[in-house]
Amino acid sequence: MKRSLAVISGLLALCVVFAMQPVQKKRLPRKQVEQDKRVYLIHADNLHYDQYRNGDAQILKGRVHFRHVGANLYCDSAHFYEQTNSFEAFGHVKMVQGDTLSLTSDYAYYDGNDQLAQARHNVVLKHRKSTLYTDSLDYDRMYNFGNFFEGGKLIDGKSTLTSDWGEYHTDTKMAMFYYDVRLKDDKMYLTTDSLYYDTQTSVAHIVGPSNITSGSSTIYSENGYYNTKNEESQLFGRSIVKDQGRSLVGDSVYHNAKSATNYAYRNVIFTDSVNKSMLTGDYCEYNDSTGYAMATKRAVAIDYSQKDSLFMHADTFKIFTYNINTDSVYRVMHAYNKVRAYRVDVQAVCDSLVYSSLDSCMVMYRDPIIWNGRQQLFGEQVRVYMKNNAIDWAHVIGQAFSTEQLADTTHFNQVSSKEMKTFFKDGDMRESQAIDNVLIVYYPIDDSDSTLIGLNYTETPLMKMFLENKKMKRIWMDKPKGTLYPMSQIPPEKFFLPQYAWFDYVRPINKADIFNWRPKKVGTELKPQPRREAPTNRVAAAQPTPNTQPPTPNTEQPNIQQPTSDNDRRDSAAP
Repeated sequence: MKRSLAVISGLLALCVVFAMQPVQKKRLPRKQVEQDKRVYLIHADNLHYDQYRNGDAQILKGRVHFRHVGANLYCDSAHFYEQTNSFEAFGHVKMVQGDTLSLTSDYAYYDGNDQLAQARHNVVLKHRKSTLYTDSLDYDRMYNFGNFFEGGKLIDGKSTLTSDWGEYHTDTKMAMFYYDVRLKDDKMYLTTDSLYYDTQTSVAHIVGPSNITSGSSTIYSENGYYNTKNEESQLFGRSIVKDQGRSLVGDSVYHNAKSATNYAYRNVIFTDSVNKSMLTGDYCEYNDSTGYAMATKRAVAIDYSQKDSLFMHADTFKIFTYNINTDSVYRVMHAYNKVRAYRVDVQAVCDSLVYSSLDSCMVMYRDPIIWNGRQQLFGEQVRVYMKNNAIDWAHVIGQAFSTEQLADTTHFNQVSSKEMKTFFKDGDMRESQAIDNVLIVYYPIDDSDSTLIGLNYTETPLMKMFLENKKMKRIWMDKPKGTLYPMSQIPPEKFFLPQYAWFDYVRPINKADIFNWRPKKVGTELKPQPRREAPTNRVAAAQPTPNTQPPTPNTEQPNIQQPTSDNDRRDSAAP
């Protein structure tokens, strides 16, 4: 009995628990409420019918007000076609949609079924901060865009965009203008045939041949973006940026008019038509305000001021401009590393160089070598001074060595000294000087049959060689000591000076070869030589100021007569 009572008590407790649970009601599906697309007439001062003149239209006059799918439409008078859910509006027509869009005109036809407003004459479409002026506009409320086709003007802040026809999308805030497109503000002017303009970001998307003028710079592009707020351009497809005789073209170009900076990528060509020079490479940057330029990635500097262009390759080129926008402006170019240069008449290699237009001097560092025809010149440092875009004189400093390969290609005239100076006139060498510890190996030539007479080995503290029409005219030496060996009696150790080296395998053979770096063979590099310490300031101050001008060649030196006998040749001090 007790067990039965316990079971009944448990069942009662379970019933109480279930009774306390809320009853779950069955949810019914919501009814889909269709949008009411009928045009409603809210107000008119006067309404009447004239079936003879206006068919089934309701003639409305005075403060006419329609409402349709969230938009209010106002006008002075209207013809309301209730059966076709449309109306014609006349005089001070205005459509207002929310607080962001309004459309005004002198006349409009509105189709409620298609939600299409065809506005005509003095049409003004205002959307947020943008305003579109035109004479004919079809505005599609269903797809949120207006289409004009008789000329339009869009004002967005300080920017004004005009064209023959186009579209404006109020949902994406994008304007698409075509034919005789002009975008203008107080800092730039853009002309094109096709342009997309984002009024939200103030960015113009260039989709056809376009020209942009901003200050002194001009841009040509067929594909790119221009931000009218910050004056930044992102240009593609071989776009060109020009500014005061300089132009930059590349597969991709980034231009900022405010900071005057330009960056170009892939197949870049930077041209300075004023200085007749170019920089090419796969990356280049240029600053219009500072005159700074840099090129790298297969970079090439090209000088086309002469009849034949000079092509120079280095890992990196940098150009710095000083005193820009003044009469004392000058530029300094740095080229590093693995510099190789080619021109038809001259070739050169070095590790790095610096050229300054202030003194028209180019300095070549670390194993510089210069070739001219069969002649080779190298030293620790080479300085080349230009005048009127042509070489004026050159200065080789430290371990200077000059080599000339003779016609038989096996014998070489050689000169070594601590320094050398060479002077030019109209591009041709007219004098060469070897200074301090001069060693000479020279092969005199018999003029009658062009055979080699012998080998003249000479030592002297100073040698001057004068040339005329690219041929040696005379040689002058200071206290020379030497011997002339007949060709059959030349000691083997006299054929070459201790410093001799012929680096023909390093020499660039054409303008394409400047990209192929070939170093000197191991052990043939110039060894550093100790230099005397510079004098103290006190001692230096007591010394006279050195003359920075190149020394004047002494053209009055006497000819050195050739020896007439074998004995005289051996004892002669001059070739």
